[in-house]
Amino acid sequence: MSVVHQLLRALHKGIVITGSENTRAYECDGLSVYRQKPLAVVLPENIEQVKQVLQICKTNNAPVVTRGAGTGLSGGAMPLEKSIVLGLSKLNRVKSIDVKNRLAVLEPGVRNIAISEAVKEHGLYYAPDPSSQIACSIGGNVAENSGGVHCLKYGLTVHNVEALKVLTVDGEELVLSRKDDGLGLLALMNGSEGLLGIIIEITVKLIPMPQLAKVVMAAFDSVRDCANAVADIIKAGIIPAGLEMMDKFAIEAAEGFAQVGYPLDAEALLLCELDGTEAQVQAELDTVLKVLSGASTLKVSESEAERLDLWKGRKSAFPAVGRLSPDYYCMDGTIPRRHLADMLEKINELSKKYKLRVANVFHAGDGNLHPLILYDANVPGELEKTEEFGTDILKLSVDMGGTITGEHGVGVEKLNVMCHQFNSKELEIFHKIKQAFDPDSLLNPGKAVPELHRCAELGAMHVHNGKLPHPELERF
Repeated sequence: MSVVHQLLRALHKGIVITGSENTRAYECDGLSVYRQKPLAVVLPENIEQVKQVLQICKTNNAPVVTRGAGTGLSGGAMPLEKSIVLGLSKLNRVKSIDVKNRLAVLEPGVRNIAISEAVKEHGLYYAPDPSSQIACSIGGNVAENSGGVHCLKYGLTVHNVEALKVLTVDGEELVLSRKDDGLGLLALMNGSEGLLGIIIEITVKLIPMPQLAKVVMAAFDSVRDCANAVADIIKAGIIPAGLEMMDKFAIEAAEGFAQVGYPLDAEALLLCELDGTEAQVQAELDTVLKVLSGASTLKVSESEAERLDLWKGRKSAFPAVGRLSPDYYCMDGTIPRRHLADMLEKINELSKKYKLRVANVFHAGDGNLHPLILYDANVPGELEKTEEFGTDILKLSVDMGGTITGEHGVGVEKLNVMCHQFNSKELEIFHKIKQAFDPDSLLNPGKAVPELHRCAELGAMHVHNGKLPHPELERF
């Protein structure tokens, strides 16, 4: 009896989705250029059903690809051939709220923004806020270690998770807590992209809503001046709640979409949010305005509605760019802040080389880049050219002392560039960790960590101390 028939027999009607047309909605995540239909999709309604799915899949040696809301941008939730997609969207309860200790216990399908909505009446909120927070789920946020515009001051998902309950591929429940995590397993599970276990419960920390928050919008006549302003704000001892940068193309796209009053004559735009008590905000605002005194335009939000409008433009940047081109490719790399201007200049050079437009949106405070490359998939060869362009950006990120991902993960998108960032010994460690948790490699296999032979075949094996590892492997 096939794995699909066993799932259909074990779970009641409506839990298992089969058929080519019925599973089409699950053939990709937000990175829609990569697609693959699964054998079946299972949408369990409780933890016992999750355990049943794992048991059946393990018995049949069937790969399991865990899926949250499907908003990921690296192909991490893309099905594999002959795999079972385990969708956790129905596990969407806020299980408990501990106001005194400022904690919330959640099922993985709870939407990011729903956490803050659930605790708003207590004067609390959940800080990490990806642009997709209306739709993305907390389980997916943990799997990708998501950030958002407020991660500079309040941290990424990993800094805001206090405990996780995880199912191993054998159905064993593990509890990983910050209180007793001597091995660092809690941090390891954050950003593990579904390779190590199934996250079934998340305890997050909540923080009090600030008494006041204001956004400073500063426009600049040059990208370098804007990038330098980012460093100057940090040098002045200010850690803003958010510090975002957009180039001219991104400004025009966002303003055309959201119409929030961005200056269209600017070459670069900086959004700097300050929050805290009224006294704290005013003191920091005075300092920031002095630092930004050379800007061509300066505006401070005068109301909460105006503050949200200024952020609306930035958070709408991705759909805004989507209006200008049949397709766009969203990159995700991270560099030291001091290289922001250099990176923008090099991206502009690459844009001319590949003859593809780019809109640049940065989490400038922590150097996380999100260049949006515009292309048309209907033009033969243009997708491949776009992928080459993106690879060049990621390689530059590594060469500048950064990394190939800040919050989107590796998935299938960045497998090849992993060979540029890590040497063979480091990759071997990653594979040993995977083997310790999932010895038969059934959980999202083939994602995030490339095999050594893949790197060798690409001719992209990271050279360590001038020596190419594994010289016995043939190069192509």
